[in-house]
Amino acid sequence: MSVLSAIFVGLAMGLVFGLALEKSRVFEPGVIVGQMQLRNFIMLKVFLSAVATGLVVLAALNGFGFIKLAPKATLYTADIAGGLILGVGITLAGGCPGTVLAQIGAGYRDAWATLLGGLCGALTFGYLEPVLRPWIDGGPGKLTLDHLVGLPFWQVAVMFAALIIMLLVLLERWRPWQTELGRHVDGDTGSAATGGSGRRHIVSQH
Repeated sequence: MSVLSAIFVGLAMGLVFGLALEKSRVFEPGVIVGQMQLRNFIMLKVFLSAVATGLVVLAALNGFGFIKLAPKATLYTADIAGGLILGVGITLAGGCPGTVLAQIGAGYRDAWATLLGGLCGALTFGYLEPVLRPWIDGGPGKLTLDHLVGLPFWQVAVMFAALIIMLLVLLERWRPWQTELGRHVDGDTGSAATGGSGRRHIVSQH
């Protein structure tokens, strides 16, 4: 693939991702914080849907030999400590690296502070990485489930995608998205619930 083709593919994928992010309302700070507090499950549903879709696509591409997987090494300290720090930051800021640009585009002015903080954090880690490297190194190397169970990746991926889909069905039956976001999230014209304004109504997450 040429550089120009890669740029166009990246832009197309970014456009699809951005549209899905906006339509699902996952970029909303209230939705993000609500998920972290286990008050709503919109974010979990969307992310699990993305994981299931990615597993099916990767299973097909890898199974037919179009791509080869190159998993990163497992580093226990880096993965656990980094995940916890990121989770705390997402909860406090009501945003993450994947949603902060959507928030800026939607007019959330405090999202600029989140973006600046993320850039400063990445820059700080870049300078401190040589010092932190002895603390964050160490692990089993490239640890993947397909190698542990002795099955081809595509089989494991399809099985996990099926399990995730079943979980999503159960989650949706338990907590329908209309209930969590509000019945009129997709717009309403002249409804008494929206005061006749036709504006979107999202259940308050605060």
